[in-house]
Amino acid sequence: MFVRRTLTHLILTSTLIVPLAVSTGCSNGQGTKSSANLKASEMPEGGDWNGVYFDPIYGYLHLQREGDNVNGAWRNTEGNAWGEMSGTASGDIYKFEWKEHKIGMVGKSATSEGHGYFRYSIPKAGEAHEIKGEWGLGAEEAGRKWTAVKQFNRKPDLKSVLPDEVERRGQGGGWDESSTPLPKKDKGSEAPAPTD
Repeated sequence: MFVRRTLTHLILTSTLIVPLAVSTGCSNGQGTKSSANLKASEMPEGGDWNGVYFDPIYGYLHLQREGDNVNGAWRNTEGNAWGEMSGTASGDIYKFEWKEHKIGMVGKSATSEGHGYFRYSIPKAGEAHEIKGEWGLGAEEAGRKWTAVKQFNRKPDLKSVLPDEVERRGQGGGWDESSTPLPKKDKGSEAPAPTD
């Protein structure tokens, strides 16, 4: 009887505690939301998604727009990670999918990915343009803030954020090249081709 009552009590307690532990354990402390409820407005006059934007944490974000599609790339200010994004812009809203690669790491934890959005704004006439938004991991598209200020007189260059290791991947050469050319063979010293 005592064992049955104790076992029942443990089962009831665990059914109440486990969901609470799971829901609080997955929080990032910033009130993670799975999706952003956004309504696009018109792009502010003089606004353009094309450009380079700066955030003190995420570094320089380069955005290039072609029609409704916008592609982006960034390198964080610490220089230990770079990322890429792509998505669709509608008015003052840009929704994207992103991937961030940690430099020098391999394996599953070397790459993170998720979703996010930016809203384009011009606080006052003559002031710097801003993009404010959020990003989330996996299927989440909100929860972590990202605000960046547009840098005027800078043209976006998505490849500029790539680390040297990535830029040169697949190009080959360098390690086996000699500064002096190889000697030419005498035609008479070549071995005859085998015959069947």
